[in-house]
Amino acid sequence: MSTDVVLLTRFNLPSGGEESLIRAKEGWLRHRAELFGRYTLPSVAAQRTAPTAWLIYFDVASPQWLRDRVDAWRSEVRFTPLYRTTVPASDQVNDLREAVSYKSELLITANLDNDDSIASDFVERLADVSTPDLPHGIYLASGLIRTNDRLYLHHDPLNAFVAVLDRWDRPRTCWADWHNLIGRMMPVTTLAGDPAWLQVVHGRNVSNRVHGRIVSPLPYRDLFPGLIEDVPPPSKTAMFEDRYLRGTGRALREAIRSGVKAAALRLGGKDALALAKVTFRHLRTVFRNPA
Repeated sequence: MSTDVVLLTRFNLPSGGEESLIRAKEGWLRHRAELFGRYTLPSVAAQRTAPTAWLIYFDVASPQWLRDRVDAWRSEVRFTPLYRTTVPASDQVNDLREAVSYKSELLITANLDNDDSIASDFVERLADVSTPDLPHGIYLASGLIRTNDRLYLHHDPLNAFVAVLDRWDRPRTCWADWHNLIGRMMPVTTLAGDPAWLQVVHGRNVSNRVHGRIVSPLPYRDLFPGLIEDVPPPSKTAMFEDRYLRGTGRALREAIRSGVKAAALRLGGKDALALAKVTFRHLRTVFRNPA
C-alpha cells in the first residue's frame, strides 16, 4: 500500500512546565531561528524522497521578524506554516487533511524538532516500513550528536524523531504521546542502520545532552550534506580519552538518570517525571556554577 510521509514541527508553540522557562529567556527565539535555518531546513531540502508535506506550528503571537523569516524559508523548502496557541488532536488531523490534497492509503507522521536534522534518506526509510498492525510506532534508532567540533554516534531506541504509521481515515500521529511513551499505546518497531538523525547540543537545549561515542564525520557527510563538513576528524588522543575516561563517566551518569526517570514515571506519572527533569537541570547548573 502507498504511504504519505508528513513531518511535524513545533517551532514556538506556547507550552508549560520547564520548556516555558527556557523559551522565555532573552534571545531564545532568535537563536532557535538561526539553528533552524542552519540545520533543520537544509536537512529537509536534501531529502532524496521529499516528504508529502511538512507542517510547522508557530505561536500566533510570533513577532513580525519571525513571520518575515518564515516567508523567506518557504522560498527554499516547501512547508505549511500554522499559527496557533494550541493544537488539540482534532485540529491536528484537520490540518493534515488540508495539507495533503491527494492522499495515499496510509499516513506516517514524524516528529522533527526545530534545532535538529534528518539524514538525507530519512523519509525514504520511513516510507519503506510496512506492517499490518496499525497504528504503529517507528523509531530509526541510530543517530549523531554534534557539540562544537565533536561528533558522537548514539543508539537511542526511543528517540525524539518518533514516527507513527496509521490509516488516513483514523490517524493517530507521532504527537499522540511523549516520544518515549508511544509504545504504551501501540506496537513499536525499532530499526537499526546508518545514522538517521542529527541532534545539536548547543547550550539552550531543553533536554539534549552528549551521548554515545566520539566518531569521525567522514563516513557520514553524504547523509548530512553541508551539516558536518566543518567538524574535523578526532585525534587518536581524543578518541582514547572519550572511550576510557569521559565516555565511562557519561554512561554512568546517564544510567543513573534513566533509572531515576523510569522510577518517577512508574510511581508518579508524567508530573513526577517532569519534576525529576527540573531537578536534574537545577543540579547540573549548581555543579557547573558552584557558589
